[in-house]
Amino acid sequence: MSLDLTSFDAALKQHYTDDMVQNLVYRDHPLLAMMPKYEEFGGRNLPIPLLYGNPQGRSATFSNAQTRGAATNSELVDFVLTRVKDYSIATIDNETLEASKGNKNAFMEAATTEIDGAIDVLSRSIAVKMYRDSSGYLGQVSAEPAVAASTVITLTEAEEITSFEIGMDIVIWSAKTAGTQKNFDGSTTSGLITAVDRDAGSITIGVAYTASGTIAANDFLFVAGDRGNAISGLEGWLPNTAPTGGDSFFGVDRSLDTTRLAGVRYDGSAQPIEEALIDAASRLGREGGKPDYVFMNYAKFAELEKSLGSKVQYTELGVTADVFFRGILIHGPRGPIRVVPDQNCQADQAYMLTLKSFKLYSLGKAVRVIDSDGLQMLRQASSDGVEVRYGFYGQVGCRAPGWNAYVNL
Repeated sequence: MSLDLTSFDAALKQHYTDDMVQNLVYRDHPLLAMMPKYEEFGGRNLPIPLLYGNPQGRSATFSNAQTRGAATNSELVDFVLTRVKDYSIATIDNETLEASKGNKNAFMEAATTEIDGAIDVLSRSIAVKMYRDSSGYLGQVSAEPAVAASTVITLTEAEEITSFEIGMDIVIWSAKTAGTQKNFDGSTTSGLITAVDRDAGSITIGVAYTASGTIAANDFLFVAGDRGNAISGLEGWLPNTAPTGGDSFFGVDRSLDTTRLAGVRYDGSAQPIEEALIDAASRLGREGGKPDYVFMNYAKFAELEKSLGSKVQYTELGVTADVFFRGILIHGPRGPIRVVPDQNCQADQAYMLTLKSFKLYSLGKAVRVIDSDGLQMLRQASSDGVEVRYGFYGQVGCRAPGWNAYVNL
């Protein structure tokens, strides 16, 4: 009897428990692993109400207090979250399945390779975007590429090379929103990454760049289909410049109180990194925050580690029974703060968080197999293979932006 799809599906279900998927998702992504989760984000949207001002009917003179009491009230807004989508699909051709018949270990290993990869790609997409805004950009171009048979693009920040992989389909725009789409040769507007130089911080795109190309310094790089369709992560909730009039973020004009509605911004670029973090923590303490975590990339983490020298204190952070991260403990004005390195964080900056104020809201597990019809694997319509579909439906939310800070390092 030949191996059929039903038999394959049963084996797959047995192998991929929720714990297995969870471990694959969390193992290298500290912010994704540590941010609190809410997995029942159904319905049309999810409002997050926020009280950011009290009524001002107060004065040492009764008539003044009465007049202001009649004219003022509590200041409330609600961020109305809506879900975004993200997908990852693994495909396995039927010949591979048939060739595995009678060798259970090899069969499971072949399936595991593709499915683990699909889970990892989707979890990494979520983890990277949790640090960025809803535009979905991955990095910026440092300079116009040279005319050549392939397009070599060097990133403005070499540390952000971790967000790029061979096989990604890349598009380039002049701005994160609006702007113009760029081209490689006068007409071609997308291309596949064929090589990644992680030392130089550059990618090679398998499309010729000609004198007719329009790519320029500071252009933004996106995976095709992502632009404008990403979650609003830390960069969205805690922008590095204060929102101005007319800003609308999930329906809220944050220019009304740029700290309480859009977080603290602290420029510590001229300070030793430890001092910058302590001063940022002091600012948050003034605003009522009690920060307990700082997330930064590995280069800045190493800088902090070396600057502390013999004073460094390490801390072990357990997320699940077998997922741990190591951080550095520093002491702020309102208690200990754990500094955690995360390769997904942007270069030369850090996010100081009162972590309980954030939550990853999702419809079901953040990374979940799409099996509403009860089938984890589907036959491909135009070939003899099968595919497994993983999806994400969710959004990042914050109940107290003013208790969190963007820190320029």
